[in-house]
Formats: sequence, structure tokens, C-alpha cells
Amino acid sequence: MIERIAHFCIDRRKLVVGLLLACTLILSWFAMHIQVRTVFEDMLPSKHEYVKTHEKFKDTFGGSNMVTIMLEVDKGDIFQKPVLEKVRDLTLGMREVSAVNQFQITSLASKKLKEVHASTSGIESVPLMWPDVPQTAEKMAELKSAVLRNPLVYGPYVSKDLQATLITADFIDQKVDYATVFKEINALIAKVDDGSMKIRVVGDPILFGWVNHYLPETLHLVFYALGVTLAMLFVLLRTWRGVLLPLLAGFVSAIWALGICQILGINFEPLVIVVAMLITSRAVSHSVQIVNRFDDELEAQPQVDGEELSRIAARVALTDLFRPGMLGVIADAACMAVVALSPIPMLQKLTVLSVVWVSTLTVSAVILTPVLLSYIRKPRGFAHPLNLQPVLRKVLDFAVGITLSRARYAVLGVSLLVIVGAGVYALNLKIGDANPGSPILWPHAKYNRDSGAINSRFEGVDRMFVVIGDDNRPGVVKSNDVLQSMDRFQRFMEVQPEIGGSLSIADVIPQVNASLHEGNPHYLEMSDNAAINGSLMAMLESVSEPGDMDRFIDKQSANGSVTLMFRDRQGETIRTAVARVKEFIAANPLKEGHWQLAGGVVGVMAAINEIILSSQIEAIALALLVLAVLCTIVYRSTIAGMLFMVPVIISNMLTFAFMVWKDIGMNINTVPVAALGIGLGVDYAFYIADRVKEEIAIGSSPEHAIKQALHSAGMGVIVTASVLILSTLLWWVSSLRFQAEMGLLMAIWLFVSAMSALFVMPSLIYVFRPKFIFGSQGGEAKIPLPLAA
Repeated sequence: MIERIAHFCIDRRKLVVGLLLACTLILSWFAMHIQVRTVFEDMLPSKHEYVKTHEKFKDTFGGSNMVTIMLEVDKGDIFQKPVLEKVRDLTLGMREVSAVNQFQITSLASKKLKEVHASTSGIESVPLMWPDVPQTAEKMAELKSAVLRNPLVYGPYVSKDLQATLITADFIDQKVDYATVFKEINALIAKVDDGSMKIRVVGDPILFGWVNHYLPETLHLVFYALGVTLAMLFVLLRTWRGVLLPLLAGFVSAIWALGICQILGINFEPLVIVVAMLITSRAVSHSVQIVNRFDDELEAQPQVDGEELSRIAARVALTDLFRPGMLGVIADAACMAVVALSPIPMLQKLTVLSVVWVSTLTVSAVILTPVLLSYIRKPRGFAHPLNLQPVLRKVLDFAVGITLSRARYAVLGVSLLVIVGAGVYALNLKIGDANPGSPILWPHAKYNRDSGAINSRFEGVDRMFVVIGDDNRPGVVKSNDVLQSMDRFQRFMEVQPEIGGSLSIADVIPQVNASLHEGNPHYLEMSDNAAINGSLMAMLESVSEPGDMDRFIDKQSANGSVTLMFRDRQGETIRTAVARVKEFIAANPLKEGHWQLAGGVVGVMAAINEIILSSQIEAIALALLVLAVLCTIVYRSTIAGMLFMVPVIISNMLTFAFMVWKDIGMNINTVPVAALGIGLGVDYAFYIADRVKEEIAIGSSPEHAIKQALHSAGMGVIVTASVLILSTLLWWVSSLRFQAEMGLLMAIWLFVSAMSALFVMPSLIYVFRPKFIFGSQGGEAKIPLPLAA
């Protein structure tokens, strides 16, 4: 079957090239129109209970796309006319930013922050600083005094040292475009920033705006990596075919993948460029193996020359490498496909993109490369005199020496120790973000510095709301049971150090109560009498404008929220908070209403982390199982499935251990890379094992077969690995920490996979001599006597 495919592709090469060229041209038009953007809804596991709560109440209690701006003075306090004018100008300017929810812009200059006090006519609710900035020293002192006696403002929106104040604004999830919001907010800040104070801004629209901001730099790194790849292939392989055909394979696969995904309506997420580069490296790897096998066949055909020699060598290369090449492609695609089990749309779309991209390697590398090789008219000769092959062969000779001596047992022993040691260390792998700030950016990045500065002065920039009430019972939030539960819940949750504060209607009622008693602090608490609390809420509602109470209760008073402010969004912080919420709910059953978890950005992240913990770790285990089953089917041997698992387990255990060491958490961005890395860990081993099998089939001794496999397929492994490792290490200079660390992760994966293919796999094959490779010569339980050195 494989020989028929090879003969057809080479004999009908004009037809094959014509069809592939036509498809490539058509798909290139679609590829040029693919959208490169982050879609917020794609990150949400819509069926998770937390996300359902978030979607239900986000327009009332606040969404997850909140932006926080802090104005900070170095001297004095914020109660200066120039400072407050900037607060006013930024607050008004935020109304003009695209996709902003104008009813959820809060600052000293908005109507949302009010002072409640008693008057001869009853309760009055007066905006602290609206519609304008105080113009006299007396009015400024009154504002300062009003802020200091209002715990809903002093602390949450004005820092305790009075040197900073916040502006918060929520955005409509379905309409937000991160690049646009980032650009407009920075333009607004630049307009009012005269250098007299520090203005800091954080929030997911800003974070993903930074990702888009660095997109040009990312594209430059892609071109630099391609340049390094081209240069190293030219130096190591010494032929133009060894340079151009692997790059063409990567280029064609990218066009096909992006074009098909554009047709399917899938956008390209900027952060997955790392995954794209990883898949492109597979195209280069497969193509280099074919070119290398082509060159080996040239030496085996001394009596033929010219284009006829190229046709013969190309046909042999396609025939011999079709099975390991296709097995590598299928393994990569299958390992990535299991990520689609996740209910997160972003991962599902990324799975489609990755599977399509990997599948295109069948065309771009496995078939197109040998077909184009058949056109070479002068296959013999080199493009430059520098020959590094002897140096590389010394490495391969070393691998042969290790495999065919007693040292092979040491290799297998060390491999076992590595698996156990790295596996135990990898148990500490964290789910979710592993560090404060955003793991997408470096700690010294402006965004993370701004986040740290705001969290050090205020209660926290990341929020989670928990809902209490009953849709079918309007007014239930006014009940004493619910209000007292809110208050106890807030005190319970604020014990956690990472939670800087909380806010609910239970914080507002005491303000009204104290106001009715001339500000007497003795009355700064809720009443034990439900009727009194109900009356206090009724008074407050009577003087509130539409929307004033939205962040506390809904319009029917059927549901109320408790908003928790977090100083970081680390996975452990979020899990602890959710566990404490559930602990309180279990220990404090409600007589009326019920609790609903959990909205806001932290609530959404809690849902994502739970999904990753429950399904994605299982998905990675399933990917390993899929790989074992594939190998078993292709080689018709269960031993094959077990044998090929060894290099995969080594590379993955070491990679997960590295993630623990570098504090890289398993999150929505790293899961796809981890799943794809499973297939990456075994590709090189396929070529080595298949070449040994090929040599045994023609009558070679086990020793000669292993030597030939390492000198031929091993050369392709060492060339590909060295080229790709160096090119991926270039990502370390990226301004995006995620890309830099994933580049380093890929380099480690490639290095460990190459070393496993060159040392571990041949040792396993020689020691255990599996029948799927050795046939009647083998004995899968047989261990031969060591070869004398």
C-alpha cells in the first residue's frame, strides 16, 4: 500500500504538485483574512455553575472585564484641585471608551459614591463630588471629612494614607475589543497625564491589550526564528534543498491550517503563536528526516545520476518514512484532539486549529517534500565546503557505543530514576496562576508593577461576587436572616490574607442607621430587628437614583451580592477562597434564600481552574493512552505501545518538573502546549525504531541495524533538534513572559526527546528486542548478553 502511494506521488508528480499548488493558492486568500484577536466568551466554560451565576448577574453586580485606574500623588494627599480635576476628566472620559458599561463607572467624580445623612426632611443621599470639583478650601475640607467617615469610600476608593484614589469601570463582555479598549484608555490617560502624579491601570482588557501591543514584536521573533532555522539548516545540511524544502513545508502547512480555520470561522488567538511555532517545528522536523533519507539513498545509488537518481531516492525516502511520518502526524493530532473534551470554547477552537494544522503536515512534509526532491537535476554535490557532519557523527558514534555496550543498562537505570524523581517533583505542579500578577507578562512589566502598586494601597483589584437570595421571593434580601448571614460571611472571608476587603448591602445599612442618630458610631451596625432593617433599606432606596443600588441588590431585592476583593489571582488563593465559601455555606444554613457561586473575574477563573483540575489533567492522561493504542495498532504489538511510552514519559515528567521549578502553573494557556508536547516527545523515537526495523527486515544483525539507524535517522534527529532548539530559545527575549517560558519549555522538550531517541530508545530496543521490530529474531522477554566493548 505504501509503495503504491509512493509510486503514484512520484510518477504523477506534476498532478500532485498542481493540485497542492492550487489548494495552497486558494487557502492563502482565506488565510490572509483570518482574525487575530482574543474573544472573552471563548474563555468561559459556559455550563459551569460559577459561569452561569456570572452570566446571570454580571450586568447588575459587575462583570469580569473591569478596568481599575489609580491616581497616586507623591506629596500631600489627593484633596487638591488639580488632582481631583484629573479624576473628573478621567471619569468623564471613560464614558466615551468603546464597550464600557456607563452605569458601572465608579469614582469620587461619579454619582455612585455618596454620603448618606439625616436632615429635617428625612434621609438624604448626596454624591460626594458631583457634578464638579470643590472650588474652595472649605469645600475641599468638607469632601475630605466626608470621605474619612465613609467606610464604603475610605479604603475601597481612597487609600488609607489619602495619597491615592481609584476609578473603576466595567465593560460589556460581548462587545469588548481588547485592542481598541487598550488604545482608547491609554490615549485618555496620556491626555490628562502631565507628570505631576502616577497613573496606573490594570484589568483584563488592559492585560490582553498588552498582548496585542506586543504582537509586532512577536511577529519579528517569528521571522528571526525562521532566519536562524534557515541559516543552521544551510550550514548543517550543506544543500539548498535541506534549507528550502523544510521551510516550504512549514509555510504550506501554516497556509492550509489558517485558511481552513478561516473558512470554519475560527479566530487566531495571539497567545497560541507558541503552539503554531511548535507545530511548524514538526513540519520542519518531518521534512528534514525525508531530506536526510534522500541524501542517504544518493550514496546507496552510485551507478545512477541526475534526475533519475532523484526520482529513485525520493521514492525510497517516501516509502521508508511514510509510516513513521504518518504515525507522528496522527499521534500529534490525536494527543491534541483530547483537549477538545474541555467545555472551554477557546480550548475547543484551539484543538480544531491544532488538529487541522498537524494534519496538514501529511501534505506539506510527508508528501510534498519527496515529490519536490524528485525534481532535483543535480542531486550530488554541496553548496559550501564547511562540513560539520564528522562532528555530528561523533555524537552519533557515542550513542552507538553507549547502546552496544554495558552502558545501555546505566542509561535505562538513570532513565528510571529520572522518571521517578521528576514524577514525584512534578506532583507539586500548580493548577491556575502560580505567581501574583499576570503570568503572561514578566514581573517587571508595567502591568504587573501597576497591579502590585494598587494591591499594596487598596483592598484588591480582582473581584469575586457571591449571590444570596431567591429569584422567586422578591424582598428576601431585606430579611434579617439574609442580612446577618451576609455580615457574618464577610467577616469570615476577610480572615483570608489574600482577601483585602468585602462589600455588600450589609455595609450600607449601618451607615443609614448611624446617620439617623446624628452620626453616633454606637449605631454603626445593623439592627437585630428585621423590621428596622427593612425600614432602613426602604429609606435608602427612597433617596437613591436608578442604578445606585445595582452593585448591592437587584431591582426586586430578591438577590444581593457580597463582593470580595482579592490581592492576587493565584490558583491556591482562589481554591482556598472557594473552599472557605463552601465551608461557611455548609456551616450556616439559611432559613430564607440560598447562596450562588460565583461571579466576577475571580469567579470565572475559579471555574476555569476547576475545569482544568477535573478534566484537563485527565485529558493529558488520555492523550498518553491514545498514543499507546496508536502504536499498538500500527505495529500490531502491545509491547510497541509500552515501548514508545518510555521517551514520552521521560520528556513529560521532566517538563512538568521544570514547570514546577519555574513556577509555571497549568492554566488555560499552558494546557494545549502540554498536550501537544506528548506527541512531540515520541516523534523522533518513531524514526529511530522504524529504521532499525527496516534494517532487520533486510537481514542486518541487531548491532548493525542499530548503528545504521543512528547514523541515518539519528542524523536527522540531531540536525532537527539542534536547529529547532536554538530557534525556540530566541523566544526567551520576548516581552511576553508566557511566550518566553513556553519557548524554553519547547526547547527542553526537544532536547529531552532527542536524547531519548538517540540513547534511551536504542537501548530499550537492544535490551528487550521486541518482536514487532526483530520479528523471529526477537524475544520480547529476552535480554541478550552485553556486547563486549
